[in-house]
Amino acid sequence: MRVLITAAEVYPEMERAFLNARHEIWASYRIFDLATKLRTPEAKEIGSTWFDLIVHTLRRGVRLNMVLSDFDPIMTAELHGTTWKSMRAFVAASEAAGPDAPLKVTAAIHPSRVGRPLRLVLWPFVRRRLKRILAGLNEKPLIEREQILATMPGLRTHVKRDRDGYLKATHWPPADMLPATHHQKIAVFDRETLCVGGLDLNERRYDDKGHHRSRDETWHDVQVMTTDRGYVEEAQRHLETFLDVTAGLRKPEPSHDLLLTLSRKRKVTMPFIGPKPLVTALRDAHLAQVRRAEKLIYLETQFFRDTGLAQELAAAGRNNPELEVILILPAAPEDIAFYGNTGADAKYGEYLQAKCLGILEDAFGDRIAMGSPVRPETIDQDGRDTSAGSPIIYVHAKVSIFDTTSAIVSSANLNGRSFNWDTEAGVMIENPETVRYLRHRAFCHWLCETPEDAFHLPGKAAASWRRRCGDNLSCAPHDRRGFLVTHDRAPAQKIGRPLPGIPESMV
Repeated sequence: MRVLITAAEVYPEMERAFLNARHEIWASYRIFDLATKLRTPEAKEIGSTWFDLIVHTLRRGVRLNMVLSDFDPIMTAELHGTTWKSMRAFVAASEAAGPDAPLKVTAAIHPSRVGRPLRLVLWPFVRRRLKRILAGLNEKPLIEREQILATMPGLRTHVKRDRDGYLKATHWPPADMLPATHHQKIAVFDRETLCVGGLDLNERRYDDKGHHRSRDETWHDVQVMTTDRGYVEEAQRHLETFLDVTAGLRKPEPSHDLLLTLSRKRKVTMPFIGPKPLVTALRDAHLAQVRRAEKLIYLETQFFRDTGLAQELAAAGRNNPELEVILILPAAPEDIAFYGNTGADAKYGEYLQAKCLGILEDAFGDRIAMGSPVRPETIDQDGRDTSAGSPIIYVHAKVSIFDTTSAIVSSANLNGRSFNWDTEAGVMIENPETVRYLRHRAFCHWLCETPEDAFHLPGKAAASWRRRCGDNLSCAPHDRRGFLVTHDRAPAQKIGRPLPGIPESMV
């Protein structure tokens, strides 16, 4: 099993996997942008972007089965448009490859829907969102406006034009609301190699191990590639069946090595907001490993918002005074840090995360170290995209390591959405040698050096990480050792607001 950290390691391996594929590729991604640049010399020989690589792959007769996640066209309009731009690019690549190009590409919306009564209640709010989107489009020239609208088929259903050609929101019927998505990032090559983890494909997600990017372009992620037969066979079966499973057309297949989250649409939607959970293996595995952990739990996550997991960790900490936790997470969520989201969803997410981190701190005290990475430079700004006077490094990885006996690498965040609603995929690693290697790579990345024994020794690890984060917090950026400073949950506490009646899985 190969551990790949950041897109600087992942993207070249993905390029080689496509170049070396002989018969077929099955894949499912949240975002897969064919305008992404190619990085390896061998890939650059056939072109400059992933569009060229896909054309080349299809011309060689390699069958490509690709599922692209689609999104709520009003509440997540930008992502919806991104999906259909990619769909058009794949179709263009197929046409460029020739009339017999073996491509099957699907834009897949999760089948679950918010029930009609609640949809009627929320329609005024959704329609206001739709009107804001159309107001932005109406400011653009007519040709550009129509080009954008052409890439948003789900939006067009709720749009009409006035006599002057300007776009207006329809009054009826209320739009469907889509509470869940296919969030996984997984590919199988020739039924021999699996690539799975947290990383999608586009230029926004490209970063190197030194994070030499501006603060709104950093992106830390982890992926693994393996040829282990058990992982590969289960992943192949999952890719062939998950659309039918989430549509309620078939039951999920049992799996052991591949950890999944799967849900399906409900036959009776009220009083539920989201889909019916079918497989919660990622959540169950995390809870089970927390209960078994003896000395040290290491977590990298984009979000920590699942109160059930927080309470399970807290119970483990109270029951075992030798258990320590190291938690690495971004200083702020992406939508708040870089896009200024101040909506109820953002505030609810911050409320849940501040609550969960408070539960952990109360249980573990000085046996928990919580760090957030920043770039080693000073910036004269004071927004959520900065921490300790420096630009943040955005953590998107989903890595959980329990002692040196087991680890999970997946697409799932530590929140209710990833544990219950969205389609997620990952692997359980139980080979101690691989687990130790993964932990070593993770520690070296953030500390920017081979860690001293104290950083992983029982009874000393949390104190060592806390000390390093605290020292970095108090010194000048250019004097810091590694990327980490102490995570500050005060901003989340300040803006966080509960949403009574709304399930945690919404965010």
